[in-house]
Amino acid sequence: MAVKIKLQRLGKIRAPYYRIIVADARNRRDGKAIETIGKYHPKSEPSFIEVDSDRAQYWLGVGAQPTEPVQRILEITGDWQKYKGLPGQEGTLRGPEPKPSKEELFNAALAEAGDAPTGEGTSAKKKAPKKAPKKAEEPKAEKAEAEDAKTEDAKTEDEAGKAEPAGDEA
Repeated sequence: MAVKIKLQRLGKIRAPYYRIIVADARNRRDGKAIETIGKYHPKSEPSFIEVDSDRAQYWLGVGAQPTEPVQRILEITGDWQKYKGLPGQEGTLRGPEPKPSKEELFNAALAEAGDAPTGEGTSAKKKAPKKAPKKAEEPKAEKAEAEDAKTEDAKTEDEAGKAEPAGDEA
């Protein structure tokens, strides 16, 4: 059986990504695969390439023929050179640039604004712990204040009541 290593297209219109598969040469492009040995995302910058090197070496060793695009991918990863015994087996695969951390971005923005970071992060104020009421003293004090307020209200009402009838008679 003739075996090929080829790309199987997935994704949507204008957003392709591919699986690197091993399939019978007589199968159609998106037909049944014997094995999936990698991924290829050409739209990301730099292109995402992931190949299982051991499986690629195995299939190349048993006679699987890569298509031209897959051969270029294998050259980038260094698997083709390893199979052929050529120099450059480390490959030329580029990875994405590391993104700066949020803290570094924040410190850069502060430096640009003119404020230097103090080294310690700021946090929200912690609420003061609630004080537990004293069992015996506070309830008595509150009751005494409440009784005093009642007696004062009663006195002012009595005085107001006495003053009103005097004004009605005159």
